[in-house]
Amino acid sequence: MIRGRLCAVGILISVYLAGVLLLSSVTLQNQQSKSRQLDWSGSGGEGGSRAAASNLHWCQPLHFTANPELRPVIALASFPGSGNTWLRYLLQQATGIYTGSVYKDYGLLKNGFPAESVMNGSVSVVKTHEWGPAARKHFDSAVLLVRAPGPAIQAEFNRQSGGHIGYASPDRYKRNKGRYWQQFVMDKLSAWRNMNLDWLRNFTGPTHVIVYEQLVADIEFTLRSLLEFVKLPVTEQQMRCALERREGIYRRKRRIFNIDPYTSSMKMMLKIEQEKVLQEIKVHLNKL
Repeated sequence: MIRGRLCAVGILISVYLAGVLLLSSVTLQNQQSKSRQLDWSGSGGEGGSRAAASNLHWCQPLHFTANPELRPVIALASFPGSGNTWLRYLLQQATGIYTGSVYKDYGLLKNGFPAESVMNGSVSVVKTHEWGPAARKHFDSAVLLVRAPGPAIQAEFNRQSGGHIGYASPDRYKRNKGRYWQQFVMDKLSAWRNMNLDWLRNFTGPTHVIVYEQLVADIEFTLRSLLEFVKLPVTEQQMRCALERREGIYRRKRRIFNIDPYTSSMKMMLKIEQEKVLQEIKVHLNKL
């Protein structure tokens, strides 16, 4: 068990470091947004989700947990654009159990996530982008999903412009001579750092860290580790089905995007803040 945990930690850190090194040398359109985060106001992306709803098939009928009063309330915390919806989809496919949310996204509510706004032990996890004492106090344990800030911020920019599975047009990046995008990056980078560091440093319950890049690289390993943490065993048949249907409907189609929206100075800031969170993840893992 210890050897397996150490191996998992090594893989996690290696993949995350690889993301750091690649951040300044590759164009971020190759790191597409996974599932696209929900709009907590209930707008944005509903049309795209509804259009794809006919392609959504579950491995088994979805249901609430048995004996919810005996289960902890588990946060699925992440900065917007980190793959939260996709991970919720994978959990629902593997377990057949609803995932909840502190928000009520009507697009998701009607298209695969009927337990939006449910925040108790009847769901496997509860999605949140919030941080701070008021946000953390509702939860007994937490899953923290961390994605490199560059692609996460761009995914959120895409969501605000094009919905859950859409994209921002190139003109959006040039708005006000690029100042709008520059300010967006500055604001969101600060929020990305604060959100992740708050959960890593201040949440006192059991915490399971998932690095998005590792999830993409090895879905099965990451999903099995998550299921062990949330104490929801699944059969091999359920796991195979979830992996066969791993794409879902909340992943953007790749597109050709010939500009890198991040300047050299932006990339430097992204790398500095990412290193801070990486170091805190290492501290957290060393305590396990």
